[in-house]
Amino acid sequence: MSGNRYILSLDQGTTSSRALLIDQKGRVAGLAQKEFKQIYPQPSWVEHDPGEIWASQFEVLKELTSKLKKDDVIAAIGITNQRETTVIWDRKTGKPIYNAIVWQDRRTADQCERWKERGLAEHIQQKTGLIIDSYFSASKIKWILDTVPGARDRANKGELAFGNVDAWLMWNLTDGRVHATDVTNASRTMIFNIHSGVWDTDLLELFEIPASLLPEVHSCSEIFGQVDAQKFGFAAPIAGVAGDQHAALFGQLCVEPGMIKNTYGTGCFLMLNTGKDPIQSRKKLVTTIAWKLGNDITYALEGSIFMGGAIVQWLRDGLEMIDNSSDIEALAANAKDNGGVYFVPAFTGLGAPYWDPYARGMIIGLTRCTKKEHIALAALQAIAFQTRDIIDAMREDAKIPLKELRVDGGASSNSQLMQFQADLLHATVVRPKCLELTAMGVAYFAGLAVGFFKDMAEIKMLWEKEVSYEPMMPEADSSRLYKTWQAAVKHSAGWAKGQS
Repeated sequence: MSGNRYILSLDQGTTSSRALLIDQKGRVAGLAQKEFKQIYPQPSWVEHDPGEIWASQFEVLKELTSKLKKDDVIAAIGITNQRETTVIWDRKTGKPIYNAIVWQDRRTADQCERWKERGLAEHIQQKTGLIIDSYFSASKIKWILDTVPGARDRANKGELAFGNVDAWLMWNLTDGRVHATDVTNASRTMIFNIHSGVWDTDLLELFEIPASLLPEVHSCSEIFGQVDAQKFGFAAPIAGVAGDQHAALFGQLCVEPGMIKNTYGTGCFLMLNTGKDPIQSRKKLVTTIAWKLGNDITYALEGSIFMGGAIVQWLRDGLEMIDNSSDIEALAANAKDNGGVYFVPAFTGLGAPYWDPYARGMIIGLTRCTKKEHIALAALQAIAFQTRDIIDAMREDAKIPLKELRVDGGASSNSQLMQFQADLLHATVVRPKCLELTAMGVAYFAGLAVGFFKDMAEIKMLWEKEVSYEPMMPEADSSRLYKTWQAAVKHSAGWAKGQS
């Protein structure tokens, strides 16, 4: 009797590396996860050790595949990853020349301000769909080349390679034989033209980035290369690659224009499928490539929230208010309301639609009656408030009414938060049975490339709803809460700049 066939999804996130086995019915048949160290050299700086990223990803891969039966088969590998995080390494040795600069990192905010002052914002947005911000990879690449001794000279000689985390993993999985990325990761660098689908030579010159650093760009669903059977214990093609949020949009089966999802992870990331036409945002959202299948590109509008579940991690690790992240729901449930307390989690600035790298975190509305449960509830509400900020902007940009928000990610299992989200949006919030939509999405990409999944019709049959949340709060009450949130955000704006 033949064994089972699986797609192996490697889900490399901001705080942990994960590996999942996905079967042909779209079910998670196995999962392994390992957290890794967060490095904070200075306030608003965030780094990872690229060696630890790879080691943790390799460890969970081996842990999962070691449990396979002898006749089980890995049909293909899919890679999904934290985006924008920047790694530069030596092509000969494969060793990084500096730590990975994480998407949350704000060290290049001043450089981005200088680019804005030169009047480059509209030019860059037209080409890349992006706002000039240190969130994206271009300023991080430039910083490493300008800061690490000899790096720029070595880059000019073609001795170095750049990649976001997907490219870094592929390099290691193939022993340096493949230096590649996909269109979704490329579209987050601020040096990729989302209309022509190639690295933009004009922007490379502008940002002083040598083209020799760059990986080849492919679609999301094709064979990138093969893993070494001797090293990994099995042979399989890497056949699907997508940045985590793009994979989640696909995993949620938001494949029609107007469908929208929010992933509640370390940050929160909303994506609205806009179809074959890129919509240039007037509300400070990002226009991005959702995915590419064959020669067909689908576009999306995206809004990024820097602090989502990371707020709860801070309450756990920073304030030691709770022992486990899951304790937040019970603590917040002890508060009948937020007691007038609002939590603006601008620890590393604010993302969309504010794009204020100088905003800083703030808890406001404290009185002698404030208890920790009020702060816990305010923290959860902050996630929902930030989500509404972005959805309101999407509504204006795309002129599409919001009927339903599909949700995934760890915090989407928090029923109190999801109900408040539905109340705040005056719309239905839908959570599917499977919350591993990031891993599932890239498994679909990989599976389509190798015939593991026959076609989109088969994949659409795999998505199942678990629960819907309908608005229950009177609209006047939710509007009042949201208006006060907006006032709190104004108080946090530009704080760090005012203190310099």
